[in-house]
Amino acid sequence: MAVNAQAPPTTAEETDHPFAPLANGLFRALWIASIASNIGTWMQNVGAGWLMTELSASPLYVSLVQTATSFPVFLLGIPAGAAADLFDRRKLLVFTQAFMALAAGVLGWLAVIGKASPIALLMATFALGIGSTLNNPAWQAIVPEIVSRKDLPQAISLNSVGFNLARAVGPAIGGFLLAAFNPGAVFILNA
Repeated sequence: MAVNAQAPPTTAEETDHPFAPLANGLFRALWIASIASNIGTWMQNVGAGWLMTELSASPLYVSLVQTATSFPVFLLGIPAGAAADLFDRRKLLVFTQAFMALAAGVLGWLAVIGKASPIALLMATFALGIGSTLNNPAWQAIVPEIVSRKDLPQAISLNSVGFNLARAVGPAIGGFLLAAFNPGAVFILNA
């Protein structure tokens, strides 16, 4: 009776490295860009909330900032997933990122010149929510296309780590920028 010469790994040292997907240049570039984009998004959220408290004392308007960010997921979540399957994902990602940069840039410009209003802030925040809702399914669907099947679990884990890192760091950076400058600077840096 022959013994199998290749037994499965039995220790953690024998399994694939958790950072293996970062050896793929395209995944590494997109992962770094995703972290930067997510940091900007969290900075934007802090700046939008802060700006609304400066523009209006109404609790309704302040709460509508978060609603404007999240409501597009409810409205467009399923169509966004379908769009990620129907259209060229690379082009969709470029479009959504450019759309979000434009929305953040316009809001930053309005805030810097002192012309931001509660309605303009809510509209820009809603536009950013739409961009994010359309972006996320395409980003998640493109990962299996750029990493090997063997590295896919590590790539998914790295995406989660990157998102949570941005969620931890982004609001802090946004707060520092608000203290040093103003909400307009936060929005422009996000753009």
